[in-house]
Amino acid sequence: MYTFKPGDKVRFLNEVGGGIISRIIDSKMALVAIEDGFEIPVMMNELIQLEASRSIPHATDALQKEIMARVELEEKKAEEHRRDSLRRFAREPEPEGFYLAFVPHEQQWILTGPLDVTLINHSPAEAMFLLRISLPDKLVTVDSGKLKPYSKLIVETISRDDLNEWCKGYVQVIFVPDSPQQLLLPLHAPFDLKPSRFYKEGSYNMVQVTGEKAVLVQLQLFTNLKADSLKVQPAKNDSPAAEATVKVVKEKALIDRYRKGNGEAVVDLHIGELVDNIAGLSSHDMFKIQMDHFHKTLHSAIANDYEKVTYIHGVGNGVLKNAIIKALQELEGINNKMASMSKFGVGAIDVLIQDKAG
Repeated sequence: MYTFKPGDKVRFLNEVGGGIISRIIDSKMALVAIEDGFEIPVMMNELIQLEASRSIPHATDALQKEIMARVELEEKKAEEHRRDSLRRFAREPEPEGFYLAFVPHEQQWILTGPLDVTLINHSPAEAMFLLRISLPDKLVTVDSGKLKPYSKLIVETISRDDLNEWCKGYVQVIFVPDSPQQLLLPLHAPFDLKPSRFYKEGSYNMVQVTGEKAVLVQLQLFTNLKADSLKVQPAKNDSPAAEATVKVVKEKALIDRYRKGNGEAVVDLHIGELVDNIAGLSSHDMFKIQMDHFHKTLHSAIANDYEKVTYIHGVGNGVLKNAIIKALQELEGINNKMASMSKFGVGAIDVLIQDKAG
């Protein structure tokens, strides 16, 4: 059986004529460009691949060149679509690091439709990466290559039916810094997500460096990859070298800004506490800023083993409070209750984190 590819010269098995394959539609069908300029879909089992030495009219040669040029242009555009730069100067960008994101195509309907599996290199170093997913009986290499500093790469577009196969795997990265004086540790980061997480609105947060809502997995912060203090003693008289000692500096988490005690924090969501100037902001804009900050701080609290976060939402018309309660209902291991009235009045809610969500 023939293995066809764009640009192959073919003739029809059961009909007179032939042409050049311009595109592979799927595993069974191809699009064939015939001499009059039309493209027609044909089953591959009804095509015969011509020998390279077979005499082909000059018109067909010109058509083949045109099709090959078109194929190369489409491939180039597709590759450019996969790669893009990050919004480095977005408001409150995520900490520098390496991330895995699952980005819904339909940003207005995040619980349905396909998702882009995306690697995000939010760091000043070039990254040489390897992404593998863990299936029941084997590891499968999905993609490998290079990621420029402050850029993202769409590895694959998957359907919701494929989620079970993409929830568990490994990302390995070697970082190449600009300065030869800087030493960066390699990254080996496993990820393991619950498929149910993708069907909860609360799992999707606005990723500032991409400008899209996504399920975001922080694989490692860039600060933790710096190994400038690495010291290795040279071996003497064939004795083994002393073990390297690495000083890892943990970047302060977002929720730590609001820490009030052991495992507890208080976050004031009044808009005046979140932005310096509200001029030009609509009520919808302010509500979105408040909810984005709520999601970010809660995610940070869960990731850093906090037990309770008190959110001051104010009294108002209850829209912010109700939105917070609705978002909390989508998360596992999270409860809430009214905060202490003696401390906060009636405008605050305690979020109790019993177990890490999703």
